[in-house]
Amino acid sequence: MANVYEKLLNIQSKLIVPKDNINEFGGYKYRSCEDILESLKPILAENKAAVTITDEMILIGERYYVKSTATFIDTEKGEKIEVSAYAREDERKKGMDLSQLTGSTSSYARKYALNGLFAIDDTKDSDYTNKHGKEQGQAKDNKKDKDKQAIVDASLASDKQLNFIYKLSEQKGFVKTMPGYIKQTYGKDTSRALTKKEASEIIKMLQEIGEKQE
Repeated sequence: MANVYEKLLNIQSKLIVPKDNINEFGGYKYRSCEDILESLKPILAENKAAVTITDEMILIGERYYVKSTATFIDTEKGEKIEVSAYAREDERKKGMDLSQLTGSTSSYARKYALNGLFAIDDTKDSDYTNKHGKEQGQAKDNKKDKDKQAIVDASLASDKQLNFIYKLSEQKGFVKTMPGYIKQTYGKDTSRALTKKEASEIIKMLQEIGEKQE
């Protein structure tokens, strides 16, 4: 019988959530919290697992944040893995009353808690925080930075990254299943073919799912 980490890894490797929503103002596509949950439901049922999401208001300094916690539950053994994400209400959001503002913030925090739990990359999504109309000079600087980062991301993973992946996989019981995950997720036959960006994503995923339960 698979443990909670093996079930989570299996779901991560199968989960596909297309960006079917379009922000007409910004001209970009994005996925919502609801999209992720709808795609998850049949895969969760197949793996005899469930997901719950809870919200908590946290006062940090003088501002309130919504802390959303996504909990992955192995319904056979009762084992759990939790990932939390925070979002701060934007005082400048126009056209929203307080309940709408809090609801929007909660949806954003929940989405990123799910992203962390199921290793969903939303680095290009800006459905909540995107700000339009930046100055042209700033846009050019940002493009240069992105181009430089793209070159770094596309280069092959370092030995340090690969050794860290192996160490984390060993600690959390994923040594046997990691090659299959890499193949299914990135189409790579060996970890040596991973890019720096892909290796960083795997490290982040392994770190966020917590320590292996005995």
